[in-house]
Amino acid sequence: MRTSLKGQLAESRRAFAAVFTNPALRRVELSWTGTVCAYWIFIVTLSLYAYERGGAGAVGLVWLLRTLPSVVAAPFGAVLGDRYRRERVLLGINLGRTGTIAAAAACAAGGAPAGVVYTLGALMGLLQSTFRPTQAALLPQLARTPEELTAANLVLTTVEGVGIFIGPAVGGLLLAATGTDVVFAVTAGVFLASAFLLVGVRVAAGAPATQMRGGFLREALAGYGTVARDARLRLVIGLYGAQTLVAGALNVLIVVAALELLDLGKAGIGYLNSAVGVGGLLGGFAALTLIGRSRLASDFGAGLIVLGLPIALIGVFPETAAALLLLGIVGVGTTIVDVAGVTLLQREVSDDVLTRVMGVVQSVFVGTLGIGAVLAPLLISVLGVRGSLIATGLLLPALAVLAWRPLRGIDATVAAPPRSLELLRGIPIFAPLPSPTVEQLAAHVVPLNVKAGEVVIRQGETGDRFYIVARGRLEVEVDGKPGEVLAEGDSFGEIALLRDVPRTATVRAQSDAELLALDRDEFLGAVTGSAESAEAAHAVAAARLSTLRPSVASV
Repeated sequence: MRTSLKGQLAESRRAFAAVFTNPALRRVELSWTGTVCAYWIFIVTLSLYAYERGGAGAVGLVWLLRTLPSVVAAPFGAVLGDRYRRERVLLGINLGRTGTIAAAAACAAGGAPAGVVYTLGALMGLLQSTFRPTQAALLPQLARTPEELTAANLVLTTVEGVGIFIGPAVGGLLLAATGTDVVFAVTAGVFLASAFLLVGVRVAAGAPATQMRGGFLREALAGYGTVARDARLRLVIGLYGAQTLVAGALNVLIVVAALELLDLGKAGIGYLNSAVGVGGLLGGFAALTLIGRSRLASDFGAGLIVLGLPIALIGVFPETAAALLLLGIVGVGTTIVDVAGVTLLQREVSDDVLTRVMGVVQSVFVGTLGIGAVLAPLLISVLGVRGSLIATGLLLPALAVLAWRPLRGIDATVAAPPRSLELLRGIPIFAPLPSPTVEQLAAHVVPLNVKAGEVVIRQGETGDRFYIVARGRLEVEVDGKPGEVLAEGDSFGEIALLRDVPRTATVRAQSDAELLALDRDEFLGAVTGSAESAEAAHAVAAARLSTLRPSVASV
């Protein structure tokens, strides 16, 4: 057991390091570092600006304007990430944020009405709600392996945790030395630098090839449609929503607990929030064990338990030392849930609609966060502070226990056999595809055993499957004449699927053989979803036709 864990951690460290040797991922991670810090500097500055002009009520209004439109807008903005190249969408958003904050700086310096600056703050919220889903959908296109994808998500989560500390601190220091207009301008400069980092990002697998099949509204709602049709997605996103609901309630409960339950005063609010942040950073080390694991749904469920149970225990043991320790554990659970949940969705959802599904997640995230903050005071009025902590904390473990069997079922479905994955990656048609897409294909292959002399496909029949040779030898026959011999790692059956024609040859087993079969829809869905994969597939088909039937090779 110890050797296995040690080996897993060594593999995790290698994948983590590989993120920084991948030039495109490195640029995205560095850009995200600047983006997170700049975003929180902007939030602190905007809050102070609002407070100076309208007091606490203005601050509340700014937060409402910044978050509420995002609930509705996130799935609509996410259409851009599925319609256009995602790295360019991110670049455009950062340039847009640069212009928006520069305009806020000019308005603040020129004494423009506060409502104009508040409106620009709302626009920032809208841009943020589009940025996160697009970035989440871009990572699978940049990661070279599933392990690298998990590691990239872990780096982003860790960077965000650090940024939440550094951003407000830097913002506070800048505000103490200058004015809000100057800090707005500095923030615009940081966003511009973050945008320049994205200029060098190139997606190896080509741009998304999604074709809009209807009006904008229909395409914007495609993410909701995808989630509605898939019970597994509904389960994961529903649990994710429960987690952010608890997070929203915890934001309020921490304030009340510090002042009324633990008698720590105003400074205690900062101490308790910092404990969650420190736990989140420590959770990054725990999340290293997720890299390379195929059972992310079970890890996601375990993370919900780790996150929720300590909140309930604070209500049972209302002592300062215990609360700090328990909130640190909450931070650990939050990191596990975020890394496992996002990676699971990236590996489960088809690439052509991934940004829009992540837009749904962003909408749920923001909406439930706000609902949790609204429900917490009502809960306190009924159950008191301790009772509210216990009830809020027990929600997630209860849901995780109820959902445990379906979560294990997701793991069983998503987990791809290593041998199938290896064979698929060795086929030129699939080489340009993102790792999560190849994983999805590997999870859907059907193993077949054929006896020597058995016909696998017959010339003239309708094609319904693509085949890969896992073991043994097969012979290709055209018009009854023997031809090419296929061995381990070779594939066949793509011509009939790609060109919608009858089988152009008969393939017969020379020896007992093992095959992997992909159904027509699975094959075409993956291949036509990537411009480079489609080009490679048609090149393979043309080359094979030129050998089998030179007269129709160019058809």
